[in-house]
Amino acid sequence: MTFEDAGPPAAPPPAGPKKSLRANTLIVMLGTLGSRLSGIIRQQIINTFAPALTDAFLVAVRVPNLLRELLAEGALVNSFIPVYKTLDAQGRRELAQAFSGLLIAVNLLLMAAGIFAAPWIVDLLLGSDPNVDRELTLFMTRMLMPFLMLISLSAIAMGLLNADEHFRESSFAPVAFNIASIAALLILPNTATWLAFGWLIGGVAQLVVQLPALNRFGLLPTPNLKGHPAVGRVLKQMAPFTLTAGARQFLNVYVISLLSNAKQFPTGTQTGYSNAEALFTMVNGLFVVSPVLAVFPRFSQAAAEKDWPQFRALTASTIRTTTFLAAPMSALLLALAPFAMSLINLEAPVGKDDLNKFTAGTGILLGWSLALVPWALVTVLLRTFYARERTREAVTISAIGFVLEVGLYRLLVPGLGLIGFGLSTTISGLLMTAALIVLYRRAVGFPAREVTGHLLRVVPLAAVSGGAAWLIARAVPIEPGFILTSIPVLALAGGVGLAVYLGGALALKLPEVAAVTRRLKR
Repeated sequence: MTFEDAGPPAAPPPAGPKKSLRANTLIVMLGTLGSRLSGIIRQQIINTFAPALTDAFLVAVRVPNLLRELLAEGALVNSFIPVYKTLDAQGRRELAQAFSGLLIAVNLLLMAAGIFAAPWIVDLLLGSDPNVDRELTLFMTRMLMPFLMLISLSAIAMGLLNADEHFRESSFAPVAFNIASIAALLILPNTATWLAFGWLIGGVAQLVVQLPALNRFGLLPTPNLKGHPAVGRVLKQMAPFTLTAGARQFLNVYVISLLSNAKQFPTGTQTGYSNAEALFTMVNGLFVVSPVLAVFPRFSQAAAEKDWPQFRALTASTIRTTTFLAAPMSALLLALAPFAMSLINLEAPVGKDDLNKFTAGTGILLGWSLALVPWALVTVLLRTFYARERTREAVTISAIGFVLEVGLYRLLVPGLGLIGFGLSTTISGLLMTAALIVLYRRAVGFPAREVTGHLLRVVPLAAVSGGAAWLIARAVPIEPGFILTSIPVLALAGGVGLAVYLGGALALKLPEVAAVTRRLKR
């Protein structure tokens, strides 16, 4: 079944009852958990390759990833869904056909341009004195460019399903990507060619698993280039979003160039950064992005109906939920970063490059742990602007924030080392949060008292739980570095920390933990 030969039925199936927001959140969180856990397994297998090979691969895969957010995942979710939700069934079908056709055409052009311009792109990323093999990076960059098309088609499918609150298939699609990639890594030869090819196999799997659901719900589009009046509205939304995505990619390019500088960092640093990124995105995706993704269609609906009391209530409840979950995770990552990084290592570090990789990952994860709560606030607030189609304000703040983060990297990383990455992200996140709250309050009135009161309780409580976990980890005579010896430490120290946090939340009568308790009693 393909997009070309399987269009939607003549009439869409009748709409079912409005789905439970709690059920949607749980589905997305389970899908994210499956995706992140399988992603950790994939990262563990990649880490069995030589650091020189994985450094080159991880730079190469960044190239299509630099473009995917500009054209696919971020732009589609934040620009397409609010417009899509305002149309009737026929208008939605026509918009999906026109928009998917346009996106495919643009991706084909960019894929060809990326393959042709790969030498210049790689030189831009690596700089003049790289600790990464340039020729190997160039070879894998060209092999991986078709991934941009695969992930863009997958993003179209995911956006259509999420817009109608069909979260199950779209949430578990990344699991299919990881499973297919893991199978390829285990079965195919241990070479650069098959390492890159395994990534493409995963991209195919992520797209294919969503097609049956699109067809079943009458959402599978037949792409065309006929155009649709609403495409202009989507493009208008995407245009300023491209500004913030471009700023973020400027940040990513700078980070790649910085990490690959042999004068400042040794071989293995690039892979250590990717390992820290895998762990951090697992936590952030599960406890921050998932709840926000599940509630985003409700934000869009409330904005379309101009139900601002409901919109403010959704804002407050979503901030409370995400920060209630993010705060203890931030504290536990800060307290247990070396043991958390050990989850990547199927073997204890042996040799200089392996030790460099582990040290780099630990330092970066330690700094990023501080950024989890500020970026939870940014994640929620940005979606409230996209839902109201106030994209220009949101992306301007985001773009300024990312440019500021690059400046902070230049200021802090040389003196503080790897932890400077996380501190820069934390500072920029706090400043972006403040700016977004000011703009939000001017437009619809921000629920400041409720949010502030909640944060003044959960953040200190999380700090206490992190301190308890740190003391337990120090008392255990086990050194970090190997997964099998680190899991018991994480289970014991992390369990104590979570128990302290939940016990304090019960004592403070926080409604979030009370809701969890009620569900457990059912």
